[in-house]
Amino acid sequence: MTIETASALGAEDPGASAVRVVGVPASHPYVRRVTEAAGVELLPDPPVPGAAEGVWWPPVALDPAWIRANAARADVLHVHFGTESFPAGHLTACVDAAREAGWPVVFTVHDLTHPQLTDQQPYRAQLDELVPRADAIVTLTPGAAAEVRERWGREAIVLPHPAILGEGETPPVVALSEDLRVGMHLKDLRPGTDGPTSARALVAAVARLRESGRSVVAEIRMHRTVRDEAARDEVRAAVAGHPFVVLVEQGRLPDAALNTALAGLDVCVLPYRFGSHSGWLELCWDLGVPIAVPATGHFGDQHDDDSTAAFEPGDADSLAAALTTLLSRHEAVARPGSLARAELVDERRRLRREQDARTASAHADLYRRLRSERAS
Repeated sequence: MTIETASALGAEDPGASAVRVVGVPASHPYVRRVTEAAGVELLPDPPVPGAAEGVWWPPVALDPAWIRANAARADVLHVHFGTESFPAGHLTACVDAAREAGWPVVFTVHDLTHPQLTDQQPYRAQLDELVPRADAIVTLTPGAAAEVRERWGREAIVLPHPAILGEGETPPVVALSEDLRVGMHLKDLRPGTDGPTSARALVAAVARLRESGRSVVAEIRMHRTVRDEAARDEVRAAVAGHPFVVLVEQGRLPDAALNTALAGLDVCVLPYRFGSHSGWLELCWDLGVPIAVPATGHFGDQHDDDSTAAFEPGDADSLAAALTTLLSRHEAVARPGSLARAELVDERRRLRREQDARTASAHADLYRRLRSERAS
């Protein structure tokens, strides 16, 4: 992964005053991680009227009137998530207000297609508002940077996704099983997830692996409350009658329980029909779990090691090939519950610690450079 150095970003004197950043949203774990650097002050999210504590959407700070009223409190506006809450033209007005306030604008392109939306046209229009107007563009992978360059002629700084597994979190301890366990989590069947097609492909792929002599079982998880009940019923039908497949319908798992569920897998399959980047993939990587990724977006670009293998969404043959590749690489060396898996998790935590520090430092350098340029 590419991380811009301080010299490449043109950092100003690190002894300068702290850069005050309006991160949208400040309470998101990703935003907190990338601003954990000396000399960066992340302003808290303004409370959302009528919302419960901890709810940041729709982001109050992404509003021209709020920006003008708080011009003296900050130095930089950095937009990450939540833009889909607003109508056309709103983001242009926000950028204009930030410029009037003297704030440079940074936009991190997490999503080039939005996983929460069926109709992508409004979101594409928002990208057309933000990407050309922002003072700096950040994205997570070289592939996404190439797409930004092709679509808008902008050069994006590539800064990789930070760790999901927290520094203070103890990796879960799981039992070593005889069966090879392949998991897939459909969550609440949001638009970017094709639950029925993914479930059918996984059932067929696992059947092929079992026919070849591998003792593989599939574990499909899905929330009890979903966005598409007809799709949920199709998922149930897809797994019915298959003794080597278990469907678990559950509520949203607490972080510790989710970590334990993932840590027990030999491979995790991402069920996305479209999207760009995946925090779920990053959590699996932190936990040492190999990941089968759909050959769409830039999922396969998030890590340049042997932790992923790509398949065509919905295609059982290519999924079976990806699972075979990943199991062949890892089943003899780093199975769930093994000492080798624990050592892999420890090594990845060390790598993350170093990488995340560089990423946060690169963000701080970028903010300082933009502040300096705006002041000159």
